[in-house]
Amino acid sequence: MMVRLGVLLLWLIHFLPFRVLVWIGNALGLLLYAFANERRKVGEINLKLCFPEMSDSARQKLLRDHFMMFSRGLIERTILWWSSAERISSLIHVEGIEHFEAIKNKPSILLTPHFVGMDAGGQWVAQHTDTVCMYANQKNVYMTELLLQKRARFRNQHLYSRQQGLRPILKGMRLGMPFIYPPDQDQGIKDGAFIPFFGVPTATMTSVPRIAQMAGAKVVPSITRVLPGAGGYVLTFYPAWENFPSGDDIADARRMNAFIEDRAREMPEQYFWLHKRFKTRPEGEKSFYHE
Repeated sequence: MMVRLGVLLLWLIHFLPFRVLVWIGNALGLLLYAFANERRKVGEINLKLCFPEMSDSARQKLLRDHFMMFSRGLIERTILWWSSAERISSLIHVEGIEHFEAIKNKPSILLTPHFVGMDAGGQWVAQHTDTVCMYANQKNVYMTELLLQKRARFRNQHLYSRQQGLRPILKGMRLGMPFIYPPDQDQGIKDGAFIPFFGVPTATMTSVPRIAQMAGAKVVPSITRVLPGAGGYVLTFYPAWENFPSGDDIADARRMNAFIEDRAREMPEQYFWLHKRFKTRPEGEKSFYHE
């Protein structure tokens, strides 16, 4: 019941002007920074690992800014869920659209790392082409169904659970639908390797080059930046990676991590630092998160 009431509140919020949603998101972020002790601790550990040269006060300011950006993403998602396509598009400026146009109706992977604006970029893509993507089931069945419904609002989006495997993903890609793929969370080491990320050995999936090889797909990175104030978003498509896959999955994973790291250094307050990105450790190494 509480979940449904929360969703009702979010639905009511989406009618507000965008600048008001920005203010609510920032205020919520400051509250979460103050009271979400466990998530704040995860963020502190991640930032200390990735930015050891920063002073403690600089990292705390960065983390506070990230909480506000993260919360903005949550509140502004109400627009993505319930507002018109026209309202959503009016908030998003697109750069490098020629790289997106070049892969339409061809096998492709839209590499979409976890920056706070990624859902806004995803909804723009969904307005312009059918896609395939994977999802993880939520603990609450109602929330899983709601998320699936909202991610499939436009055109004909094909959403598959991780348990369904790659077969339907590859089928969709071969039909010319881009695979929206966020590859940068800790999924363990079963299908990956320890690859440096900010200089830290990090469990990294090596599936991107393998999928690209199987589908004959181009890999086009896609990053969405949240602009200050009520400026909206900038969705940037980068050129398709040349010589990818190279035949060396480890080298390709290094290239991927280096690209994501470069983008995170450009806007560190917008990368998702509240996930236990370094949870899986090499055998014998202690957890960074004191679990």
